[in-house]
Amino acid sequence: MNKVYEKLLDCFECVKDKIPYKPKVALILGSGLGDFADCQKIDGVIDYNEIAGFPVSTVAGHKGRFVFCEVMGVKTVIMQGRVHLYEGYEPTDVVLPVRLMKMMGAEILFLTNAAGGVNFDFKAGDLMLIEDHISSFVPSALKGENIDELGVRFPDMSDIYDKNIREIIENTAKENNIKLKKGVYLQTAGPAYESKAEIRMFRNLGADAVGMSTAVEATVANHMGMKICGISCISNLACGMTDNPLTHEEVKETADRTAPIFKELVTKIIGELGKI
Repeated sequence: MNKVYEKLLDCFECVKDKIPYKPKVALILGSGLGDFADCQKIDGVIDYNEIAGFPVSTVAGHKGRFVFCEVMGVKTVIMQGRVHLYEGYEPTDVVLPVRLMKMMGAEILFLTNAAGGVNFDFKAGDLMLIEDHISSFVPSALKGENIDELGVRFPDMSDIYDKNIREIIENTAKENNIKLKKGVYLQTAGPAYESKAEIRMFRNLGADAVGMSTAVEATVANHMGMKICGISCISNLACGMTDNPLTHEEVKETADRTAPIFKELVTKIIGELGKI
C-alpha cells in the first residue's frame, strides 16, 4: 500500500471513534482567527498529539487541535493550528490534516490566512477573496505515486476555488457591508519574507497576495473533489512596497485588529454554505 495513504488511514483509525458527527465544512484558521473556535459551542475536540504520526504546529500561538462545532447551524470541523512547509515537514504531512478532514466527511474546505499584499490597490487590513492561486514556487504534495483512492493522477485545476461559492461569499460580504477585495494568492515555502525583486516578479506573474500556506492545501482538496473557498487577510504590504521592514509582529497585529470583521464574515459565510 502507498505509505502516504497508509499513514492517512492510520490517522483516521485514531480519530474515527472521537468524531461527534460528520461535518459538512472544514475550516482552517489563519493568523488572527485562532480563537474563532473558542467562541463557538464546542461539541468535540481532538488534539493533534492524540493522533499517531500527526504533524504538530511549532508556530507560537497556534493551538494544535480539531474542534467540532455547529456554526450557524452548520456542522463544522475547525483546524485550530495548521502546519507549514517552513517548519520542516514534508508536503504530504502539511496536507495530511486536509485529507483527514475529508475522510471525516467534510465536503467543503474553507481556507483562511494572513498574507502580504502585492497589489498596490491593497492596504493592510483588507480582506481578499481568493479567486485562483500560484503554487509553482512550492513542491507539490501530489508528487510521487498517485493515491487512486483519493483522486486521479492528473487533476484538473481550472476551477480550484469554486465559482458558485465565490459568488455566495461576495453576496454575503455585500449584504453585511463588509468590503472584500478579490485576487490571486501565491504561496512560497518561507520562512524568510520575500525580497523586493521577488515581489516585483510575483506582481508581474499576476499575484495580488503572497503567503506561506493555503495553495498546497487547496491542491490536495481539489484532487479529492472537495469544494474550496479561501479568504486572505492582507496583514501588510509586501517587501519594497513601503519603507518599513517586515516583521511577524506587524503581521500578527494587523491580523488581530482585523479579526472581529473577519470572524463575522466567516460565520455568515458558513451559514450560507449550509444551504448548498
